[in-house]
Amino acid sequence: MANRGVVLYDGDCGFCSRWIPYWRPTLNRAGFETAPLQDSKYSGDIDLTAPESWDLTLLLADGHKLFGADAYRHVMRRIWWAYPIYLLAITPGLNRVLNWAYRTFSQNRYCVSRTCGLNAHRQG
Repeated sequence: MANRGVVLYDGDCGFCSRWIPYWRPTLNRAGFETAPLQDSKYSGDIDLTAPESWDLTLLLADGHKLFGADAYRHVMRRIWWAYPIYLLAITPGLNRVLNWAYRTFSQNRYCVSRTCGLNAHRQG
């Protein structure tokens, strides 16, 4: 499958550094690579001083970037069994719920990681 892009996640977040590598085989089959945001290979592509850059980031093969819930929607659209979830995620009203849920979780992901005992362990 052609490379569609790279899913970049916060390698300092315990939840992120476990969740994304868990889904790596599925993401790879859909044409996406995965790497921590902190990977020096992508330092020129991401401005880590920008607030949205610490969200889940999707660097598309054509150079475009998607952040947060938009990145999730883009990936779900390309995984056959997640496509019905994608359709729900773009439904007016529900798309705002997903945006809110993503933003709320993202702002609290370090607390969730600590509470659940998920220590960060970077995997490239």
